[in-house]
Amino acid sequence: MPAITAQPYPYALPAAGKLALVIIDMQRDFLEPGGFGEALGNDVSQLRAITPNIQTLQQTFRDRGWLIIQTVEGHQADLSDCPPAKRDRGQAALKIGDPGPMGRILVLGEPGNAIIPELALKADEIVIEKPGKGAFYATPLQAILQHRSITHLLFTGVTTEVCVQSTMREANDRGYECLLVEDGTASYFPEFKQATLAMMRAQGGIFGWTATTAQVLAGLSA
Repeated sequence: MPAITAQPYPYALPAAGKLALVIIDMQRDFLEPGGFGEALGNDVSQLRAITPNIQTLQQTFRDRGWLIIQTVEGHQADLSDCPPAKRDRGQAALKIGDPGPMGRILVLGEPGNAIIPELALKADEIVIEKPGKGAFYATPLQAILQHRSITHLLFTGVTTEVCVQSTMREANDRGYECLLVEDGTASYFPEFKQATLAMMRAQGGIFGWTATTAQVLAGLSA
């Protein structure tokens, strides 16, 4: 059976068409100056280093005609789907909905809420607009995966310990076999990323597997 060399043990690949690539929140608000990530006091430049690896995986899936799903975290213009507790927490210089250098912070349709140009979607690709950290909450993601008979998910994106981890845990609870691409995810806090990777694959892969981009590509090619 084809597999990806991974931790804590090889990740067995499913039948063709049952594996999807999930790219979490690679949007300007988190990766570029002037967005929500910087408003929270973070150095956003370090997140962009994973972009080439995600591009490679994105193109691999495109070439094979496999499902790619991207997500963006964002809220309606009236903030009706943004709990006050989320907006007010952190005492940031700019809060969700406030005007920023790239439009209103974390509001759907604003320039800063767009996916970075390097990972722009093609016309037939799917983007999930999510109001929470996890991509299954208040979104059609589960229905889309079930309709496509997807059983296995490869996770990439930002940030590792927040939206990526939340979504992977949600997917695990729904029965999906999940692999987190180690060099396809990033955090503003590198130690948080390493801790998350360790959590995911602990206890025999309690939430799933981890592997590098090279290991994923080698497994898919085999």
